[in-house]
Amino acid sequence: MRTGPGLRYPIDWVYSRAGLPLEVIDEFETWRQVRDWEGSTGWVHQSMLSGERKVMVAGKQRLLRRKPDPTATGVALLEAGVIGTLQRCTDTWCRIEVKKTTGWLRRASLYGLYPNEVIR
Repeated sequence: MRTGPGLRYPIDWVYSRAGLPLEVIDEFETWRQVRDWEGSTGWVHQSMLSGERKVMVAGKQRLLRRKPDPTATGVALLEAGVIGTLQRCTDTWCRIEVKKTTGWLRRASLYGLYPNEVIR
């Protein structure tokens, strides 16, 4: 992540985790200004971003459930910081995939979504 939109700007941060969800907050030519889960902002080249929607487990361990129901059977216990691929969301639940395991988490336990966003 650079301090400005171009190669002449210094590198401010290097992300070492693939798939980390970032919010695009501005654009300049082929550069995107992004914000990460900690609120840090900077510029990355569009070629460094993927169109695949990712989310990150926030806060604490979470039980990935078979169905979008708080009493549903668990399919995996996910640590905080685990990154998954977003498949779809309702008002309160999101279906994600983590290492070929698919299940449901409450959307409030995920970083990478806008509050009222619905993904179909």
